[in-house]
Parts: sequence; C-alpha cells; structure tokens
Amino acid sequence: MNTGLEGEVLLAEPRGFCAGVDRAIEIVERALRKFGAPIYVRHEIVHNTYVVNDLKAKGAIFIEDLADVPPGATLVFSAHGVSKAVRVEAAQRGFQVFDATCPLVTKVHVEVAKLAKEGYEFIMIGHKGHPEVEGTMGQLSDGIYLVEDVADVAGVQPRGDKLAVVTQTTLSVDDAAGILAEVKLRFPHVREPKKQDICYATQNRQDAVKVMAPQVDVVIVVGSPTSSNSNRLRELAERLGTEAHMVEGAQDLQSAWFVGRQRVGLTAGASAPDVLVQAVIDRLREYGAVTIRKMDGVVEDVHFPLPRGLGNRGMSEVAGSRS
Repeated sequence: MNTGLEGEVLLAEPRGFCAGVDRAIEIVERALRKFGAPIYVRHEIVHNTYVVNDLKAKGAIFIEDLADVPPGATLVFSAHGVSKAVRVEAAQRGFQVFDATCPLVTKVHVEVAKLAKEGYEFIMIGHKGHPEVEGTMGQLSDGIYLVEDVADVAGVQPRGDKLAVVTQTTLSVDDAAGILAEVKLRFPHVREPKKQDICYATQNRQDAVKVMAPQVDVVIVVGSPTSSNSNRLRELAERLGTEAHMVEGAQDLQSAWFVGRQRVGLTAGASAPDVLVQAVIDRLREYGAVTIRKMDGVVEDVHFPLPRGLGNRGMSEVAGSRS
C-alpha cells in the first residue's frame, strides 16, 4: 500500500512516557496486583485513551466524584494532582489512598503552600479546566488568579503587593514566557516561578521538536486530544512552519498527508506509550517509508519513588545527558 512516501521517518529523542507518567501507571498496576480489582482512580490517571482503556480492562474504575467510590475502597489520585478539598474528603471517607501526583506537580503545590503562609497571592499561568490547574488552584481557598493568555493579565486585581507566579507544568515554554513577560510589565516586583515549574520532560520533548521540525516535511505527534503536552508539541511544529498532525494511534493516520513527502518526523507526548509509536511506524512503512532513523538527543534517566505500601524502585533525578 505505497502512497508515495519514499523517504525516512525521523524519530524524536526523547519522546513518549516521562517518569511521572511511568510512576502513575505503575502505582495503579501495583495496587491492582496487591489489593485486587477494583481500584478506583480519580480522573484519568494520565491523559491517554489507550492507557486508560488498558487499566480499565485490568480492573481500574475511573471516577470524578468521590461519592462514586464505595466505603473501604482503594483510591488513587491521578498524576495531575488534586485540590486540598479532595484530599480532605478522601480522608473523611476513610479510603485507602495512593497518591500518583507527579512529584514535579507536588513541588508546585508545596511552593504555593509555603509562599501563601508568607502572605503571597498567586498568578497561575495555565489552561482553565485542566485537572492540574484545578489541583494547584485548589491548594488555596482564595488569592490565586488564573491567566490563560496575555490579555488575561490586565484583569488580575490582587489585594496586596506580595505576588508570585506559578505555572502548569505541561505548558509550552514559549507560551509561558510570553505571559510571564506581560505579568512582569504590570507587576514589576512579582516573584517569578522556579525554572523547574515547567517539567524536564515537557522541555526536552519540545526541544527535540524544535530540532526535528525544520528537517522534515510533516510532523506526526502521537497523543490524545486531552493531553496538554501533546497538543503543545503539535502547535510548536506548526509555529516553526512545518505541517503537523496529532493522532491517538496508527488508525488515525491519513495517507494523503504523506503523498510526495520525503521525510516524516515522529514524536509522542509524555503520556503516550511506545506501543502506539511502534504501530505508527509500522503503518508508515506500509505507506512507503524506507528507513527509520532516531535523532540524537537527551537521554532521560529520571525515576521517582513509589508511595509507601507499594514497594519502591529508588530515585534518580538526572534530567539526562546527551547521547
């Protein structure tokens, strides 16, 4: 089934699962093995349809409202984090809770709690309705203001003069920088976010796309529509002038995208498993791809510990060295 793609597929490096996603999935799988089905998970454990359906088949039940969890059940918080109110409710209901919140998101929550005690209010740069944003904003009852774009900054009316910025970890670095610049114009003494607030995996995957996109005719991003970091990868490629499409799997590929194209770039969001990438590669071979070449890039060596009660794997926080 050759459609005219006669060149190579360039694989971004790194791509796919990050340490936070890997840890979150392992928490659910270990809980299922240790306690048996069902295990309840508040919100999708990560934003990937394939992963969620795979865990459903193993006995995970995904819920949004804790009222849907029966007494005495085992509950897992998703990688995106939860508000203080959700934690309090879970404790009051007596669930056995395992927290799969990405440790990098937890760092932001800790920073918010610490600075709030020092009298700070906050501007949060992020997307309204995203569970990570809801979780971070839910660390406080008030005094935290969401801005989604540069225009929103004008509407922020803090009560005092102590103001700090936090960001959704999976934002585009460039988007966050533009909004932050506007915040600093309006509030010159604002406390800037820590560099680590944009997670290493988001940064590394975007950096790889920046290198890859100018070298290819079209970029394919494997990821689900609900995945913020996957959407940002597609947007970044397009902003660099390269046609880009996001697919959940090989079934979403359209042969017309590749007619007359010599080189295809392929990457995957941080919540997309490699099995989906491999299926896309197989389909691209059917379309006529001759060679598959992996880019040089950052080799990530990041591992986060599992919660107490599920075993552990040790911890390394090296963001990666060049390969």
